[in-house]
This record gives sequence, C-alpha cells and structure tokens, in this order.
Amino acid sequence: MKLLDTIASGALDESLRTLYGSADHARAERIAAAFAERFPAHVDEAALFSAPGRTEIGGNHTDHHHGRVLCGSVDLDMLACAAPNGTNEIRVFSEGYGETCVSLEDLKPVAAERDSTAALVRGVAAGVAALGHAIAGFDAYVHSTVLAGSGLSSSAAFEVLIGVILNRFFCRDALDAITIAKLSQMAERDYYGKPCGLMDQMGSAVGGAVAIDFCDPANPVVSRPGYDFDASGHALCIIDTGSSHDDLTDDYAAVAEEMRAVAACFGKTVLREVPEELFRANIASVREKCGDRAVLRARHFYSDDRRAALEAEALREGDFARFLALVNESGRSSVCDLQNIWSPKHPNRQSVSLALSLGRELLGGRGAIRVHGGGFAGTVQAFVPEDLLAGFRDGIEAVFGEGKCRILRIRPVGGCQID
Repeated sequence: MKLLDTIASGALDESLRTLYGSADHARAERIAAAFAERFPAHVDEAALFSAPGRTEIGGNHTDHHHGRVLCGSVDLDMLACAAPNGTNEIRVFSEGYGETCVSLEDLKPVAAERDSTAALVRGVAAGVAALGHAIAGFDAYVHSTVLAGSGLSSSAAFEVLIGVILNRFFCRDALDAITIAKLSQMAERDYYGKPCGLMDQMGSAVGGAVAIDFCDPANPVVSRPGYDFDASGHALCIIDTGSSHDDLTDDYAAVAEEMRAVAACFGKTVLREVPEELFRANIASVREKCGDRAVLRARHFYSDDRRAALEAEALREGDFARFLALVNESGRSSVCDLQNIWSPKHPNRQSVSLALSLGRELLGGRGAIRVHGGGFAGTVQAFVPEDLLAGFRDGIEAVFGEGKCRILRIRPVGGCQID
C-alpha cells in the first residue's frame, strides 16, 4: 500500500507534528492498514484526512444573539483513511459505530435518517452537489479521539471531515474552510435535525484560534489571531465533570429566550440589535417586564460579546497575560450573570461549580478557568501553567476520577488532508 510506505518513510512527519505535537506514526499506520483490510479495491488512491474537535474560548452563549465568539481547534480529531470507490455510494466505517452507506442518487433529506450518521453524510454531500460539483462515492475508515459528549463537538468534526474528503476528491480543493463549515452546519440543522449555530463547524474547519462575528449570521466575519499557544507556557485542560446534559433542554432554551425577551422590550429580536447604552438606561423597566435573571443574562451578553473581541485582540498582540485575565472575567460573568453553572431543577447536582472552585484553588491565582460550552453540566476549561500541570491534574482527578482532566493543545490547522 503506497500510503503505508509514505507514512513509514517519514514523509508525513512534519504534518503529523503540526497536528498532534509529535510525529508518532502508530495511529496513522493502523488506520491506513485497517482501511486496506476493509476496502481493498482502491488502496493505491488512499489518503489520510483529519478534522479536529473544537473548544469554545470566549463568548459564552453570545452567538445565538448574533454576538462575537472566540474558539479554537484542538489536537483531538477524526482521522480517516479514504479513497474514491468508483460508485455512486459513500461508505464510511467508524470504529465503535459500524458502517454507514449513503446512496448519492437522491440527496434530499430522509426523515428516517434524522439523528443518524447517514443524515450528516447525505447533508454535506447535498451541500457540495448544490454548489455545482460532480461528486461521486468514496470509502472511508474513521477513528475518533473526539469523544461524543465531551463538549468538543464530535458531530462538527465528522461533518467537516466528510466535507474535506469530498473537496479533495471531487472539487479540486475549490471549497474554502468557511464554505465547508457552512455546509456542515446545514447538514446538522436540515438533515440531522439539530438546531445549531456555526461556531462548532467553523472552529473545526478553519483551525487555530478563530474569532467569529455573527452580526450577519449568514455571512459571519472570520479572522485568525495567529497566536502560537505552544509558546504560551500553559496547557489547555478540559475537565469532564461526569455530569449529564439529560433533562437540561429547558435550561439551555431559557438562556436564549430570556435574552430575546429583553430584546423585545426594544422592538428587536436579538440583543446585538439593541445598543448596550440603551439597554443600560432602561434596566429598571426591563426588570419589571422580564425579571432580574433576564437582565443579568443580557448584561452577560454585552460583556462577553465585547470580551471575546478583546481576547482575540490580546492574542493578536501576543499579550497572553491579558488574555488569561479576560478568560477569568468571562468565567465570573458566566457564574454571576449568565447563571449556567447548575440547574435550579437539580440543586444537588453542582459538579461544574465544584470543578470551578477546586480548579481555582489549585491554580492559586494563576492561569484561567471557566465553564466550557453550554454549561449547567458537562465540562470546564482551564489554561494551566506548565509548572502546575501535574498537581492540577492530580487534584482534579482525585475528586472527579482518573482521566477526567484532559490535557490538550490548540492545533494550528483545521480540517485537512495530511500530506
């Protein structure tokens, strides 16, 4: 198999180091060999593809009101070996999940496929075809280190992976990363049936730290601060608190709904359309109409929207100390104003609060820590000084369990072919 020879020769070492921090061949060789065993007919055309998970860095619950966010791709990814198969069918085998086959004869949404891998494959393929590209079938063997439910968006990584493979094999790389992200969002929304913003797909497709302004959600403004996190002297840690997102749909919905209620007080549908000074001048009347929590959540929107832009600016200027201070401010705002740390339905389930409290103690005033993603349960994010890393991990895992403190890095590359 040509690809195995290429990996063994070291020709991909530089690319592997960029993605994972080391040039370890083992995983790439194993996936290539597994592909050759499962899909032996087209091994000479096989190539490796990667799409990363993403971490939200700034802008907690701001995107759904057309605000600004800062996210980043991480070194956990979907890794695939794939090749065109000369048919009109996409066949994807994912370790742990089995094989999915999607015919390209009809690319309209299929009701029976909602909430399935097939829906994501069909949706991305439909989006690429709608742009005028003559797509065909391919085979892919996929291994993921982006665990489902980890808060690192495994679904977005998978969608972007399919888009990158189609782009290379059938579009001659005509699709840029932003287009692939938009097609991926469409697949998740219209085919899979999950309403979602664009942050997850954009973080996976573009790569590195990614600043996104959703003032016009159909045409978000995307920029890359270009900061080298490997030179920061800090590790990115994601703490899995072991808590479940089950029965929290109402809590998530209430955040957006209460912000919408505040916007409606000014005849608008989203807070981005309401000038902050106008909101602040009318807090007393907004309290009467919407309640105190809605006012607090609106205050969070304005502060974290502004903070996400300042975080990107700090990274652009290489001021990591300022960046850390802003991350900590975002964390405090999520606790006090946004109030997405625990659900009032389950007052005894406060694992995120416990992780934040314990993490702050272990950091001793250094680094930064905040709730990660939607909140109420799930994960916490921390930037930990390297000299504190071992003790921080041990302290967290002594309470939450072995393997619950994941040490990651912001990788500088989004969805790509590894070549």
